[in-house]
Amino acid sequence: MSLYQANRALSIATLVFACNFAVWVVFAALGNELRQALALSATEFGLLLAAPLISGSVLRWPVGYLLERFSARRLWLVQMALLLPALIALDMVSSYGGYLAVGLWLGLAGCSFTIGLSYVSPWYDSAKQGTAMGVFGAGNAGAAVPLLLFPWLYDWSHGQYLGWLMLVIMLVVMVLFKFAAPKLPEAMKLPAMAPLKPWRERRLWLHGLYYYFVFGSYLALINWLPQYLMNAYGHSDNTAMLITALFILSSSMMRALGGWFADLYGAKAVNWGVFWVCLVCLFFLSYPPTSMTIHGIDKEVSFHIELPFIFFIALVFIMGIAQGFGRTAIFKDIRQHYPRQLPSASGFVAAIGALGGSSLLILFGIVEDLVGIYSASFMLLYGVLAACMVAMYLAQAGELKAQAYKQAVQDNFLR
Repeated sequence: MSLYQANRALSIATLVFACNFAVWVVFAALGNELRQALALSATEFGLLLAAPLISGSVLRWPVGYLLERFSARRLWLVQMALLLPALIALDMVSSYGGYLAVGLWLGLAGCSFTIGLSYVSPWYDSAKQGTAMGVFGAGNAGAAVPLLLFPWLYDWSHGQYLGWLMLVIMLVVMVLFKFAAPKLPEAMKLPAMAPLKPWRERRLWLHGLYYYFVFGSYLALINWLPQYLMNAYGHSDNTAMLITALFILSSSMMRALGGWFADLYGAKAVNWGVFWVCLVCLFFLSYPPTSMTIHGIDKEVSFHIELPFIFFIALVFIMGIAQGFGRTAIFKDIRQHYPRQLPSASGFVAAIGALGGSSLLILFGIVEDLVGIYSASFMLLYGVLAACMVAMYLAQAGELKAQAYKQAVQDNFLR
């Protein structure tokens, strides 16, 4: 195996993943137009955005098992081919039910991360795994492309031909991958092991919980942020899309640096840093605009508290960057504990993370309708993160106690 081949495999895989990820979150770019055209409530809108993420999360786990039997390279081509009819159907539907059905079909694009991770991982040794996974994960930046281009294309084409445009791009990427992506040498293929039973793996459930936040909340914000900026701060469609695209790019580009940090300092240390940064950001993001009146002795004093837009953007971007670090660190840890069962292990954790994106989007809509506060979505994320941190602390405390007991038994402490 040469370094040139490894880097070529990584570069092409990252491009393919970026294209698939752009397809997976296409409703984030079309969301505002669809919400207005179909007169959707916040709950209905959240369900529409969540449709591709639901099917994508459900499919990631079985795809992980298929990868232990079939070539990742071959399976990736099949996945993209099955996606093509959904792109054609995107220009043909006009009802809410039709868009939900197409969205569920587009969820096939969500499997690309699990497939690509299995394709890229064997090319690099353990010391470079985190960095390689981080570079590959930067393909999340593909989500910025439709957010930047589709509002303009939608106005120009009146909502037509967007699916056909993505179809052409997907075909070009398929041809590139077919003829330019190197095949994994036989010597690098690991022997099959007994099938992983993730429901018996407490460690995997915990990694899934962490990924539920660092990826699920990131995925939910990609879809929810444009309409939040328009409703809460009154920005135009194009401005909201541009800000969201910059959020995606900044978070995605940090994945490579997060992988390097995980290689250098360890995944657990990176995850703790990520959670504390996000907790502080969400504390301020959750606070809604508030007006208060103090009844004094001689007069009443009134004042208004609201998070300025510039501070809102700064906090969201800081949280996105931290999430980028965390997404890579988690899979670095999984690779260390399940080196020969990476496809099924990563598929299970990735499925929980994608499920986080879909469930959080639906919950965003529900809490906004029930509470009537735009920042209720950030309040929800604050609670989810607090639960993750408690679980992480208890798990690590349990591991330390078990290690201490094991060491005591080895030292024959009863003597």
